Amino acid sequence: MNKGKKFSQLSEGERIKIEVLLQQGLSLNAIGYQLGRSASTISREVKRNGPRRYNALRAQHFTEKRHRQKQKHTVFDQAMQDFIELQLRTNRWSPELISVEGRKWRPDFISHEWVYRWIWAMKFSMHKKHKKYQLLYRYLKHGSGRKRRGVKRSRRGTIVGRQWIDQRPLAAALRRRQGDLEADIVLGKDRQPGLLVALDRKTRKMWMRKLKSKEASHIIDRLGHICSSIGNVKTVTLDNDQGFAHHHKLNKIGIDTFFTHPNSSQEKGSVENRIGVIRRFFPKKTDFTLVNERQIKMVENKINQRPMRMFNYKSPNEIHIS
Repeated sequence: MNKGKKFSQLSEGERIKIEVLLQQGLSLNAIGYQLGRSASTISREVKRNGPRRYNALRAQHFTEKRHRQKQKHTVFDQAMQDFIELQLRTNRWSPELISVEGRKWRPDFISHEWVYRWIWAMKFSMHKKHKKYQLLYRYLKHGSGRKRRGVKRSRRGTIVGRQWIDQRPLAAALRRRQGDLEADIVLGKDRQPGLLVALDRKTRKMWMRKLKSKEASHIIDRLGHICSSIGNVKTVTLDNDQGFAHHHKLNKIGIDTFFTHPNSSQEKGSVENRIGVIRRFFPKKTDFTLVNERQIKMVENKINQRPMRMFNYKSPNEIHIS
């Protein structure tokens, strides 16, 4: 046997020789020597396709059937690459969501780990054909790097009449019902007015309104407008931004307001998460004077139509009962 020979599958001709030599009473070692194969290769072939009486034609048929049925290596083709690019640029989908939705289109779609690896490989690729994919990494949630943390001096004043989040009804805390909101503010370029964002804690449906001022009266009026459009809002959870200082206006229309503890943004983590998605469409330093209501509504719709893993990849629009 030539030990330097590269391994290859047994051919139909070799299987016929095995059948003939077995009938002649040769041992597996002797057959392997005759074919230039190892005895273990011959042994596996006979056990797999015998074992009582080896038949070459039957063995060849079973082998071809196994090859047809086994899972094939995924081909990461141009169509997949274009699908990833489209969903990143247009919908700002995460690699996980791209992979899940891609498999509805093609069962052999690549995994989200592969999507991540490909995006970062494109960032550092110098190949001409990869040029249009080089900046896709910027559409990832943490594509632009992480924010540096440090101790900042608080400039927040005192908000009169606050109820802390600990006093929030259990049904709101456990997300048992619709009508319990979280709200926050997205600032634009040079910390100028940007967006007011409200989100239903149970269904994760989100509403956005453009802000023309950072004055508390304007912000609460806009939040009251959102609550009126939703209907049956019971509570709103806010942070300690001075923009929410006039929260008592909501109390007057029957909506209870609750505040997170200072420096505890995780206590209203749902709206913080949605703001992370919003930033994929409106990055920091966005000049919101150049953004119109139609663009804001378009982004709101895209996010509310976005499938979510917690809802078994249904969207907030599908979950929320109007």
